[in-house]
Amino acid sequence: MDFSVLEMLVLQFPSLLPDGFALPPLPYLIGLLAALAAVGYGLFQAKPTVEEAQILALVPWISVGAAGHVLFVIGGLPAVLEPLGGTPAVYLSTAAIAGAVWIISNKRSTEEQLPFILGGVGAVVLLPLVGAIVYIGAQQASLELFWPTVAAIASIPVTAGVWALFKRIRPSDAAVTGVVGLLAVFGHVLDAVSTTVGIDILGFGERTPLSREIILFADSLPTAEFIGAGWLFIIVKVIIVCGVVALMAEYVDEEPTEGRLLLGFIAAVGLGPAVHNLLLFAATAGI
Repeated sequence: MDFSVLEMLVLQFPSLLPDGFALPPLPYLIGLLAALAAVGYGLFQAKPTVEEAQILALVPWISVGAAGHVLFVIGGLPAVLEPLGGTPAVYLSTAAIAGAVWIISNKRSTEEQLPFILGGVGAVVLLPLVGAIVYIGAQQASLELFWPTVAAIASIPVTAGVWALFKRIRPSDAAVTGVVGLLAVFGHVLDAVSTTVGIDILGFGERTPLSREIILFADSLPTAEFIGAGWLFIIVKVIIVCGVVALMAEYVDEEPTEGRLLLGFIAAVGLGPAVHNLLLFAATAGI
């Protein structure tokens, strides 16, 4: 694997950790780490097939993590679950549950059935969480569905255009990474577009330091008065994710299982915050 891939991934992390990033209390942390270790060992032993369908089946679970964090932010979690609702605990907790479902499904279903079961269980878990978010937003008279919907819809043609250009410039990389590469691009486009809507239209702030600096720089330009401050963030995110997908192509080709899992993780790094944005805006932007 090219070390430049890791260098690109660094752009999504360290000084880049969002405000509010904190580990849960020690008893919860120990339990969470134990659960992750057990699930990791179970997956290692099971060695399930990792195709594009399996990665796509994890999309509802990524959304479960995002929805759980939104419920944490708006005070919708039971007290006993609150320590697991922060960042990064909520995503690690979700990963442990999704991994356990994957292990069980791998034992009790065929290879063709597994993605439907894994994704279906995730969808079943997700729906009541989204319902609770909408309910709380309605109860607090802060529900706003229009602009999150606009952000989600606008991300589709942007992704289509970016992917079409990527396929023209790097056709072999697009072919090798396939649907998982497209998912990675979509996740980061959705994150960038939803962040832009949140900042330029709804008045939200950006929690991640590096992203915030990019947006502040754009806001200092003369163009800010006419097109806002989020446009530069969209461009930067698109360039980064396309660069990462291109760099990952060789790894996916040589080590399909590990490559798809890592590329799926890259997709989750964009898609999780994106879904979080949309649900948080839906619950609170109507104030």
